[in-house]
Amino acid sequence: MSVIGYIRVSSNKQTYAHQHFEIEQFAKSQGLKIDNWMEETISSRKALKNRKLGALLETLQENDILITCEISRLGRSLLEVMRILETCLNKNCQVWTLKENYRLGNDIQSKVLAFAFSLAAEIERNLISQRTKSSLANLKASGKKLGRPFSAESKKLKLSKNAKKVRNLLEKGISKSQIARILGVQRSTLRHFIYRMQW
Repeated sequence: MSVIGYIRVSSNKQTYAHQHFEIEQFAKSQGLKIDNWMEETISSRKALKNRKLGALLETLQENDILITCEISRLGRSLLEVMRILETCLNKNCQVWTLKENYRLGNDIQSKVLAFAFSLAAEIERNLISQRTKSSLANLKASGKKLGRPFSAESKKLKLSKNAKKVRNLLEKGISKSQIARILGVQRSTLRHFIYRMQW
């Protein structure tokens, strides 16, 4: 079993010292010693995979205890925090917070909480999906064209500036494979371009 102290500050103006002191004092009061510290200066808006916390979650072992000052240190939204807690519970790890005094572990209360987290996350995903569909339907009803805007001259497509050349080669009966080689692109890129041009 390892006890990990997790500290996150969102700017260089903040310091780790206060959180470090609080977690250390709390651990002592519980008869625990912090085995590892995880500290990062990063906004919680960054994707979890781009944060040290993401890597830490992958390395957690059964019965490990993750201690943080408050639940908001873990994530930027309720959904993200619930996913993190669910990951820990699935690994049979414990998450302790100082401010809220949460003790999420292997007991029945935590399992009930895990179910509540999972249910709430599913509800939030459904609500987001419904809002997105509703917004798209409203935009479509108002006559707005959905999807990425496309133009033959678009710089986003490798072949847009060679549209005339591609069409001429096709009309001459040159195979798509040969055209792709001539232009130095993948056949899939050429196929996608032709499809988008609706030739």
